[in-house]
Amino acid sequence: MVDYSTLPHHKVLCVDMKSFYASCAAVMEGLDPLGCYLAVVGDKGREGSVVLAASPLLKKEFGIKTGSRKFEIPKDPKIKVVEPKMGMFLRISTEISRVFHRYVPKEAIHTYSVDESFIKVDGAENLWGDAITIAQKIKDDIEREFQLPCAIGIGPNMLLSKLCLDLEAKKHGIAEWTYEDVQTKLWHVSPLREMWGIGRRVERTLNGMGIFTVGQLARYDLETLEKKFGIMGNQLYYHAWGVDLSEMGAPIIEGQISFGKSQILLRDYKDEEEIKHVILEMCEEVARRARTHRKAGRTITLGIGYSQDEFGGGFHRAKTVAEPTNVTMDIYRVCLELFHRHYSGKTVRQISISLGNIVDDVELQMSLFDMGAGKRRDLGYVVDRIRSRFGSGALLRAVSYTAAGTAKHRASLLGGHKK
Repeated sequence: MVDYSTLPHHKVLCVDMKSFYASCAAVMEGLDPLGCYLAVVGDKGREGSVVLAASPLLKKEFGIKTGSRKFEIPKDPKIKVVEPKMGMFLRISTEISRVFHRYVPKEAIHTYSVDESFIKVDGAENLWGDAITIAQKIKDDIEREFQLPCAIGIGPNMLLSKLCLDLEAKKHGIAEWTYEDVQTKLWHVSPLREMWGIGRRVERTLNGMGIFTVGQLARYDLETLEKKFGIMGNQLYYHAWGVDLSEMGAPIIEGQISFGKSQILLRDYKDEEEIKHVILEMCEEVARRARTHRKAGRTITLGIGYSQDEFGGGFHRAKTVAEPTNVTMDIYRVCLELFHRHYSGKTVRQISISLGNIVDDVELQMSLFDMGAGKRRDLGYVVDRIRSRFGSGALLRAVSYTAAGTAKHRASLLGGHKK
């Protein structure tokens, strides 16, 4: 049993903008976000273009959701298809953040993503009322000023406010959980992937251990979980009890920090050399993201998804190296090794690469057999500074100018989409 009396009892709001991109696009078209049928697609000119967002009614009545393809959208006159305007979406997100500043200081706000934020309202209750009242005021402000719907979960910590949002508030608008609600509202959750922080792979492993509900996870032997998952086992156990000691702005799942890049290709790639060109470009991006945070990693993961014409499928494999790295070509060599070992020769449509097992990039292990390691590491930071100053397209590898390259096109986008 957990002694909740010793734990923090904050008032944390988790604000989620419902179908944010689709709702923004609907308002820009003069439509009601909750009453229209609208899809945001990457490129209206391509039938295979991915649906980036769908309005709630389009999801509910037609089954079109994020990740669907344009050709799956029915030819119905009441359905409107638009392209993203990422610059406008980001500006709206920034203006919504200004609403939060009316109620709390900036250090009490953590922007988790473009459409989701945490707000700690401790102390603000004397000015604005209790947490539910503040949540209602924020919700009303956003709906009145932006015509955008939102949902707000409230909890004594970031984790429970997020779980409250996902499991209850999204259905009712505003909801609040306390520690007393953990056993009655959280423990019955199944399948486990419905609990925020548990992905399909972890779920499969837990299922193999006989754990199918959050309650079973909470009652499982802690020592066994730690042996199986390391620090994540400890976190999974205490999260099942609703325990979260992280400060505002800190990642709730420490063990899940990684840097990655996933890309659905604009066309099918059949030539092995062309596939390698894209992998190299993506390794460059993953390495840059790690260097931006002054981090390096030991575990490199490559995922390859085959075309639907090949009946889907693919592989997802990882390798851990002896020394942490954030050097593009080091990551690329490992990806090539994984690619050659597991690629079956099918047509490729999706590629993902990630760098995990992250550590601070503060030291470099010197080797008598690789005297140029330090120069390669420093060169990466120099390239990053040039791109930061002159744009991501200022320096590109030669492969980016081939027919297979995608980096040149992506450099003209904002957030991966049209500006």
